Amino acid sequence: MSHPTDIEIARAASKMPIQDIGAKLGISANDLVPFGHDKAKVSAEFIAAQAGREDGKLILVTAINPTPAGEGKTTTTVGLVDGLNAIGKQATVCIREASLGPCFGMKGGAAGGGYAQVVPMEDMNLHFTGDFHAITSAHNLLSAMIDNHIYWGNKLDIDQRRVSWRRVVDMNDRALRDIVTSLGGVSNGFPRQAGFDITVASEVMAILCLANDLEDLQQRLGDIIVAYRRDRTPVFCRDIKADGAMTVLLAQALQPNLVQTLENNPAFVHGGPFANIAHGCNSVIATQTALKLSDYVVTEAGFGADLGAEKFLNIKCRKAG
Repeated sequence: MSHPTDIEIARAASKMPIQDIGAKLGISANDLVPFGHDKAKVSAEFIAAQAGREDGKLILVTAINPTPAGEGKTTTTVGLVDGLNAIGKQATVCIREASLGPCFGMKGGAAGGGYAQVVPMEDMNLHFTGDFHAITSAHNLLSAMIDNHIYWGNKLDIDQRRVSWRRVVDMNDRALRDIVTSLGGVSNGFPRQAGFDITVASEVMAILCLANDLEDLQQRLGDIIVAYRRDRTPVFCRDIKADGAMTVLLAQALQPNLVQTLENNPAFVHGGPFANIAHGCNSVIATQTALKLSDYVVTEAGFGADLGAEKFLNIKCRKAG
């Protein structure tokens, strides 16, 4: 007897309109920004209005030893939320978004598995609501502005050998890890060694997932060190005057995404920093919002307990209060 695959189960799901999922949390249709019928962003105005409410209880799912194929933390997280709701508790999922790198690599998607999944699974594992594309664009805008500043006179006296800000793409592409940019003649700038990281390794991703609001986001973006001068003093993102433009690109991405489990329970899916190079948790905004609207919030932290769980406790919990 053959069992249905994850994607077959997800495609057969009986999904509720996202407005009905929002209603379970007390979110009106006017406070949702729909992306189709089954996913939406929660407005910043609604989130700000919940500040005085009491928090629910936060539950972390972690694991001992991560494997190349994943560990089952998301599956456990989703199953636990469905189970809590089945016994009459009001519980909500809070997990990270999927990166296209692992999705098309060995690990696969990040929406759970079997009958403990978040849907729409295919959308979640691909472009979803465009958050990762916005983060990629904001990151690479800063890269372009650094090179443009150097080309037009380099008033900040940036040492081209010490530009620490690389570019990003949300894909596993080893050919781009180390490259030489600005080849092709004088009009293309000054050649230098550079490279690409994956989008989920971007400092912009980590910042978005720790920011409380747009003002906090811009402040944190401005604090990024992008290069060093010849006297070894740091050059910041705000020195390049990129922080405002980056914030504009990220304004919608900062709003958390609401979807549902196979059993039609609410799930916030927002942000996706890796735990081996960042803090490995979904956004502070999504978790804080869920805690204001739920009795129980179940979340996960990437990789094993020695990475994601420790960073969840030492970084995210301290930041989120």
